[in-house]
Amino acid sequence: MAISTTQKLGLDTPFDYIVVGGGTAGLVVAARLSEDSDVRVLVVEAGADRSTDPLVLTPGLVAAVYGKDEYDWNFSSVPQPHLNNRSINQARGKMLGGSSALNFMMLVYPSRGIIDAWAGLGNKGWDFDSLAPYFRKFGTVHTPPQTARDVVGLTYHNDGLSPESKTPESKTSANNGPVQVSFSEGYGPTNKAWMDAFAAQGFAVSADPREGNAIGAFQNPASIDPVTKTRSFAATAYYTPEVAARPNLVVLTETTVNRILFSAPSSAADEPTATGVELTTRPNETLTVSVVPSGGEVILAAGALHSPAVLEHSGIGSPAVLNPLSIPVLVANPSVGENMQDHPIVCQSFEVADGIPSADALRDPTILAALANLHATQAGAGPLGQSVVSVAYTPVVDGSGRLPAAAVQALFAEHASTALPQPSQQAVRALLSSSADVPAPAFQYLLFPSQITISDTPRSMAEYIVPSEPQNFITIMTVLNHPFSRGSVHIASPSPAALPRWDPRYNSNPLDMELLARGVQFVERLVAPGSPLAGVLKREGGRRLPGIVSDVGEGDLEKSREIVRQRQISVFHVSGSCAMLPREQGGVVDERLRVYGVKGVRVVDASVFPLEPAGNIQSVVYAVAERAADVIKEDRRAGGVNGRVVVM
Repeated sequence: MAISTTQKLGLDTPFDYIVVGGGTAGLVVAARLSEDSDVRVLVVEAGADRSTDPLVLTPGLVAAVYGKDEYDWNFSSVPQPHLNNRSINQARGKMLGGSSALNFMMLVYPSRGIIDAWAGLGNKGWDFDSLAPYFRKFGTVHTPPQTARDVVGLTYHNDGLSPESKTPESKTSANNGPVQVSFSEGYGPTNKAWMDAFAAQGFAVSADPREGNAIGAFQNPASIDPVTKTRSFAATAYYTPEVAARPNLVVLTETTVNRILFSAPSSAADEPTATGVELTTRPNETLTVSVVPSGGEVILAAGALHSPAVLEHSGIGSPAVLNPLSIPVLVANPSVGENMQDHPIVCQSFEVADGIPSADALRDPTILAALANLHATQAGAGPLGQSVVSVAYTPVVDGSGRLPAAAVQALFAEHASTALPQPSQQAVRALLSSSADVPAPAFQYLLFPSQITISDTPRSMAEYIVPSEPQNFITIMTVLNHPFSRGSVHIASPSPAALPRWDPRYNSNPLDMELLARGVQFVERLVAPGSPLAGVLKREGGRRLPGIVSDVGEGDLEKSREIVRQRQISVFHVSGSCAMLPREQGGVVDERLRVYGVKGVRVVDASVFPLEPAGNIQSVVYAVAERAADVIKEDRRAGGVNGRVVVM
C-alpha cells in the first residue's frame, strides 16, 4: 500500500507544538522546543526554503527580492491621509526565515526605559534586566576589526561581550548564539563624518548601546557572518542541518494555515481548547493536523500582519470584523489587530561631492555584475558583503538642538487632547519628557548609503531603494522611535489566501507629525555649512530629495511638515497587533503569551510588543522568541495543560 505524504511526515500523529510561521521568531521557538527529544514540533511556513539562494545570502543584493512573490508578501497600506494620501509599501518575508531573510540586517538594541515600560504595563518578567540575557543568547557579536575602529572609533564597544575576548566577563556573557553579528571593513568618509557631526552637536556615544543607555551616534553591527560575508538569519542560524535532522522536528514549507481548530468548551465557564490547525498544501490540498489532547499548543509566529489574521479566521477577534464575513465568533476581542505600531521614517537624500562613495553607483549593471562576481568567487569580498549604515539616537530635538524637558512637556500638554489615554501612551510621554542625565532616545537617525525614491503608489520596496536619479546621493533618515499613532490590520475576506487590510494610520495622532517635523529640522543642523557632514556633500548646485530646505527656527515648521508628508515611509518595524497587555487595557495575550479566552494558543512574534521599542526590532524579535521558548518549557515542566499552568 502506498504511503501518503501525511503518513510519511508523521502528520497523522498529533504534535506537542504546532508553530505557525517559520520566520524570525518561529524558527527560534521551534529550534529551542525541539531540543527536548520527548516532544514533537511541527513548523508550517507559507514560503519556500531559500536559505541557499544567492539573492538572499548576499547582503548587497537584497533589493532584488522585493516585490517578487516567491520572496515577499509585498503589503501596501491603504492611502494615508496625513501623507498626501500616499500608499506605503511594506516588505514581509515569505520564505523560511521570514523577514530576517530580506531585512537590512541591522543589529540595533532597545533602550532600557522602553523595555522596563513593558513590565510596568502589567507584564511581569519582561523588564530590561529579565530580557537582557536573551539579547546575548541569540547571537555571537564578533570583535570589530581594526579597520572599523580606525574609521568609526568604536571606543564605547564593550569587547568583553565578544566571544574572542578572554576577559572573565566574556565567560559569563553567553554571547555565543546562532546568529553571527559583525562589523564591516567597508566604512568610509561618510561614516566618519556622521560620527563627527553628532559629536559636534553634543551627541557622542560613551556607552555600548547593547547596555540600554545610549545617546549619540554609533556604529551598529549587522547580522552578517564575518567569515563568509553572507546574511546570517533565522533559517541559516536556527535551522541548521543538525537541527533539521532531529526526528522530532517537522518543517512544512509552501503550506499555509487557514485557521486554528478548537474543541467546544465543556461548560459555559470553560474556554475553547485548541485541537490543531487546518492547512492548505501545494497543490491546494486541505488537511488537518492535531496537537496532543493534553498539553498540546498552537504557537502563532506569523508576524504582526499575519498572526492577527489567523486569529480572526479562527473566530477570535472583533464581531464588527467577523460578522460581515460570516465567520462565527468564538471569542469576542476587539483588540485583535489593533494597537498596530510602526516606526515612521522620513528620508532626505543629499547629493554627495565628487569622489565620495555612494551605493547609487550600483545602478550601472556592469559595476553590479563585477561586484557580484567578486563576492561569489572571492569568499564574500567587496562591498556586496558589507553593511555600512550608521546610526544615532537622540532625545527630542529640533533646529536648535536638544529640547529641554520643560519644552517637551509643553509640547505634550499642547496636544494632550489628541493623545490616546491608554497607560501605554502615558508611559511613553513620561519617558520622553524625562530630564534624566541619559535621556530616552526619542529619535533614531540613519545614514543610508544611497538615494531614496518615493512615489504615491510604489509597487514594491525596490522602488524606494533602486536609484532613479542620475546623481549620487546619501540619505539621512529620521525615525520616530515611539509613535503615538495606532493603526490596525484586519482580514477583509473570508478567504485565508487574501492579504489582510493594513492601515498604519501614520500621524493620525498629530503629536507624531509635530515630533517628526522637529526631527527633520535637526537634520538641517547636521548638514549646515561647516559641519562635518557638509564636507561630504556637493555644495554648489547639489540636489536634495525633496527639494525643500527646512526652517530651523522655532516658528515656521510647515516646511518640515511638508517634508514629512512627501518623504515618510515605513522602516519594516510593524508590531503590537496582538499586544501583551491586560485584557481590559487592549491586550490579546497575557505575560505568558497565551491568547485570552482560549486554551492552548500563544503568540510569539513582534505582534505581542505592547510598545514599539527604540531602534530596529530584529534584535528584540530574536530575544522575545528566545525568552518565549523558555516560558513555554517552564510551563510544561510546571504541569501546564493546554497553555494554562495547573496549580496542584
